[in-house]
Amino acid sequence: MNILLIGAGGREHALAWKMAQSPLCEKLFIAPGNAGTALIGQNVAINVSDFEAVYELIQDENILLVVIGPEQPLVEGLADFLRGVNIAVIGPGKKGAELEGSKEFSKYFMQKHGIATARFQSFSALEIDDAKQYTRTMALPLVIKASGLAAGKGVVIAEDLASADKTIDEMLSGSLFGLAGETIVIEEFLHGIEMSVFILTDGKSYQLLPSAKDYKRIFEGDKGPNTGGMGAVSPVPFANEALMQKIEAHIISPTLSGLAEEEIHYCGFIFFGIMVVKGEPYLLEYNCRMGDPETEVVMPRITSDLVELLWAAENGNLAEKEIKISSQSCTTVMLVAGGYPDVYEKGNVITGVENVEDSLLFYAGVGNKNEDLITQGGRVIAVSSLGENITDALTKSYRNADKVHFSGKFYRKDIGQDLL
Repeated sequence: MNILLIGAGGREHALAWKMAQSPLCEKLFIAPGNAGTALIGQNVAINVSDFEAVYELIQDENILLVVIGPEQPLVEGLADFLRGVNIAVIGPGKKGAELEGSKEFSKYFMQKHGIATARFQSFSALEIDDAKQYTRTMALPLVIKASGLAAGKGVVIAEDLASADKTIDEMLSGSLFGLAGETIVIEEFLHGIEMSVFILTDGKSYQLLPSAKDYKRIFEGDKGPNTGGMGAVSPVPFANEALMQKIEAHIISPTLSGLAEEEIHYCGFIFFGIMVVKGEPYLLEYNCRMGDPETEVVMPRITSDLVELLWAAENGNLAEKEIKISSQSCTTVMLVAGGYPDVYEKGNVITGVENVEDSLLFYAGVGNKNEDLITQGGRVIAVSSLGENITDALTKSYRNADKVHFSGKFYRKDIGQDLL
């Protein structure tokens, strides 16, 4: 079958790499794609927010399955539009995507369906004083989140009340995260260790994908501002069978039951951001798609045919399939542009990729100019490696990270060290 993958980042390069291995995939189109996906399939330079243009491409190329990678088109309702014209889609409709598109919605969903999460309350721009008063009832530090989409950066950890007040003013005035911050969620800070859990679901049953742990802060020791993600490892060593059983019983199953109860049809990936506190899992947030850079360590560990699983999910018979996962570890180190996540340069020439051995390079912010690869985003390349254990995989990732060059290149040198 011909398949269309929506997106342009490292997540989409990893998905394209995995999907292209399937004998079911005759031709793969990526819209708009990047320099990495161009090596695997055919990039199509269209605006994916133009639903009619997407539909025209589907008709012209006889595409049978659409896989939506990033959150924005899902929140905008692309999946609903395509299902309305009888196109097979992996990705939730607009209502399901609200699990990520509105943190206010998702937190009240968790509360309603008995899913353990941090104590919280939401506030709008007309409730600035109430928001500040609420912070006085909480222990420090506390967490302030923009309710809307903010590219993974809409979270501020306030260490004191002065910074909490400043963040509330900046978010609710629209100066910090724009429309994404017109509603905020203030919640207690949970002391524990984070992990990411992923499922593929047809709305009734699900397949559990490899777990991962990502590293969001820009600097070593988890310091500095949040980014879209500086690296990841899979599997998560502390995610033993007992913990995973708790996550499935108390977080995943109630989520699917809650979606069914609210008559929200959900076909696609769900990403559960989990904090483990003294052995007990708490749900921090949902994402309505795969994570980035977690996809870059999850996909290499899946040995099953991904397209077969996606097609089964779309057709409602995912329960009949079995997902197979490698026992190897996988790690990724994200090479980013100097200055990221703030102002950073674009257009710098990338060299050395041909010298990389025993690692996979998943391009995120990479484009072409004449015969050169150039940087065109803050996160540039994910260097992913399989190994017998985390140490082995990290050794490969860091060795090959040193072989890729571009002006201002930066990466964290402590990915996975807290797990060793």
